[in-house]
Amino acid sequence: MAPLPQVIVENLAKTYRIAKRRTGFLGALGGIARREYHLVRALTGVSFELEPGELVGYIGPNGAGKSTTIKILSGILVPDSGRCQILGKVPWRERAAYVGQIGVVFGQRSQLWWDLPVVDSFDLLRDIYRVPPARYGQSKDTLVQALGLAPLLDVPVRQLSLGQRMRCELAASLLHAPRLLFLDEPTIGLDAVSKLAVRDFIRELNRQRELTVILTTHDMDDIEALCHRVMVIGRGSILFDGTLDRLRASVSPERRLIIEVPPELPLPELALPAARVVKREGEQVHISFDPRVVRPAQLIGELSASLPLRDLYVVNPPIEEIIAKLYGVFDL
Repeated sequence: MAPLPQVIVENLAKTYRIAKRRTGFLGALGGIARREYHLVRALTGVSFELEPGELVGYIGPNGAGKSTTIKILSGILVPDSGRCQILGKVPWRERAAYVGQIGVVFGQRSQLWWDLPVVDSFDLLRDIYRVPPARYGQSKDTLVQALGLAPLLDVPVRQLSLGQRMRCELAASLLHAPRLLFLDEPTIGLDAVSKLAVRDFIRELNRQRELTVILTTHDMDDIEALCHRVMVIGRGSILFDGTLDRLRASVSPERRLIIEVPPELPLPELALPAARVVKREGEQVHISFDPRVVRPAQLIGELSASLPLRDLYVVNPPIEEIIAKLYGVFDL
């Protein structure tokens, strides 16, 4: 008999009852006397499964239902209906036993104590999760070395830069050796160097420990760098679940030819069908084409016959454009 998936989600639904706010003083008084509400359907039948060791991107526009899903999966919220079984447990019913097996990083919230040195926050989390001293010491030393935290351990959290704090947040979420990690916007606001460091750490963590990771982010570079599988949510339901390559193919077959030419040269009109100049940036010219209609060799041949090409390469369109087109298809 095959083992069960690590994460099983079936037909999750969640509706929020939001009080309507009236304007003005009389409106506020009327709201006290008689409240009116409207319903917001955050999730409408979300279903998916995850196997151990998967690193999945969970993306969608603001208000799509990402955070609600993560809060249900982490045991913070209770759904109106549906089934959720993670690591053999129902998160909101067996929360005390469940949270010791998961780690959560919210990019805009901290689990570290603001005025305490970082190491004191780590020690408090050790006590909260009841990590045995020997295992805690080994885990802390490994994370401090991997994330370069040694100079930061005695620094109060409020004095850390955003990049430094996010590295400490990652370490804090992993001190108790969870089997599942939720990352909600872990690179928001980080500079390029800090983003690369966080991405490299997450990638190695997933590869070495086979830690299951669910990543929600608006940074499509994070998705492209880390995730083989992507789930797209919109209006409370899953619109797509598959690989990045299949996502690209399902939205658009478009490819890009980037050529480098002397900036003073004008570009000729392209005679081939399904090919057009998208943009020009100095020496680089980006040309969009449909490989089902025109072969790259044909396009390169036409261009090289009339232009002194310095360099060229074929790439996929930026993942941001693919996601934007997908949102457009579903009018999100």
